[in-house]
Amino acid sequence: MTSQNGNGSSPSSGKANGHADTDATMAGGDDDNSLDAILVRIGQFGRYQIINYVLLCIPMLFNAFFSISYVFSASTVVHRCNVPQCDSSGSVYEESWLNFTIPYKNSWDACHRYAVNETELFTDPSGPYCDEQYFTNKSETCGHDFKFRDEEKTISTEFGIYCEDEWKLSLVGTINNVGQFVGIPLGGFFADRFGRRTMLAVAGSLSALMGVIRSLSSNYPMFLVFEFLDMAVGSTLFPTAFLLAIELVGPKRRVAAATIITIFYALGEAFLGFLASQVQHWRWLLRVLYAPAVLQILFLWILPESVRWLLSQGAEERAAAVLRRAARINKRSLPEDQVEELLATNRQKLSQANESQYPIMRAVRFFSLRIANCCLCWFTHTLIALGLSLNSVNLGGNKYTNFMLNGFIQIPGLLLPLVIMDRVGRRYSLCASMLLCAICMGASAGVPADNYAGSLTLFLIGKLAITCSFQILYFFTSEIFPTNVRNSLLSLCSMVGRIGSMLAPQTPLLAKYYIYAPQILFATFALISGILTLAFPETADKVLPTTMEEARDLNLAKRRGQGVAGEELREGPKEDPIMI
Repeated sequence: MTSQNGNGSSPSSGKANGHADTDATMAGGDDDNSLDAILVRIGQFGRYQIINYVLLCIPMLFNAFFSISYVFSASTVVHRCNVPQCDSSGSVYEESWLNFTIPYKNSWDACHRYAVNETELFTDPSGPYCDEQYFTNKSETCGHDFKFRDEEKTISTEFGIYCEDEWKLSLVGTINNVGQFVGIPLGGFFADRFGRRTMLAVAGSLSALMGVIRSLSSNYPMFLVFEFLDMAVGSTLFPTAFLLAIELVGPKRRVAAATIITIFYALGEAFLGFLASQVQHWRWLLRVLYAPAVLQILFLWILPESVRWLLSQGAEERAAAVLRRAARINKRSLPEDQVEELLATNRQKLSQANESQYPIMRAVRFFSLRIANCCLCWFTHTLIALGLSLNSVNLGGNKYTNFMLNGFIQIPGLLLPLVIMDRVGRRYSLCASMLLCAICMGASAGVPADNYAGSLTLFLIGKLAITCSFQILYFFTSEIFPTNVRNSLLSLCSMVGRIGSMLAPQTPLLAKYYIYAPQILFATFALISGILTLAFPETADKVLPTTMEEARDLNLAKRRGQGVAGEELREGPKEDPIMI
């Protein structure tokens, strides 16, 4: 299975599955060692890799657009009840008489107005009636008769989704993530069957087509159907581009390659906020976001296929041609005997391939508590990471600016783990960053709603912290399970985590019952899960476990280089934690 996106991912929980697929294709073997040696010889990050790497950043940007555009296309718009006694065709959202006609709690009530005092109207038939004496302190609903603050058009204004029907807007985000839940395993299957490049080009262009059709929706059910289909075919963009990017470069550049391409997803979120601020009609916004993505079909002709996938399919000549072209563009020499050795080794491995099932059921019994803890951790991260992105537009101030800041703050959050993971350790880094997020979310519940600066500061620190811990989790989860079940268990944890991203779009509804309910929910999960991460074994600078016994005894394992002689050799290259 290939990786899946969180977004946010999110980002999304999906990046970890990218590591899992890397594990499946790159965990110690003779052909991998030979291929890595060739990559070092022809240039680990030369001109050839840079050109294709830049191309692969494009679908990362589009995936950010596709996976979270519903924040703007399916958002509610700021409105208040129309007051017939006072409003006219020229009146605006803010009027001087609102204090006695519309209830106020942090903002003007969107769905209720004060009832008219019939007694006063009866005794004074002359009017006009826009005066405090003609209104009671009892509120009433106002149907769908509203005044709007902005010119923004969403499916809420288009299809009349207001007040008691606003759950339909949150449902769009849930359906989006259900589409990803369905599409990720299908995308992984088709990518393994037909190739990474083919899947990237076809899925990207099909997702773009679904988005353009969605912009033509004539009703809410049609919009919902194409929201699902969009992500069912497009959710594979992140993991496929991620895998192609790290498989292009040499072993010592893979951590940097994985980090940088993930940053482009965060930049995509920030750019989405800017585009939404410029194009405030949901139909045209979707067309701006999706129409250019149709050109991803051109990747079939301009991107190389993954050499590792070609070798796994026995397409030796095509694999050799890609390597020769890379060497030529990088202006490096590539001896033919080294190519022939790679192909011969690959041929031998394919002939001896063991298709037996991995001992997954034994591993589940062996690591039941560790797996349960891991699943909770993934659930927590997807819930909070996506939940914060969705709630950023409800902070007050300019929602577009808030969303752009939400994207930009992820960049230092993605870079910070490179500094602290090896120095502090995986376990303590993960715990500390989650507890910092919990503290920020808990503290934000004590900040007055009108304190925009304080709320935004705590939000951004919390978002940075959960982004940092999510990036650590990608690596950490890949290191606590043995090689022969690592891919399967990593996929299990990340798929359970997807439940969190399905629930995240519903969290803004909690604010209708208590304004700080989303923050308290996030703080509670971050606190509990953060403390439970201390139950994980530490893996920093230790030999990756091959057997279940070695994984079980990780707390007892010595640091890399201090273990049994030959253990390093058996595990294969250890230049970075992705290579597992």
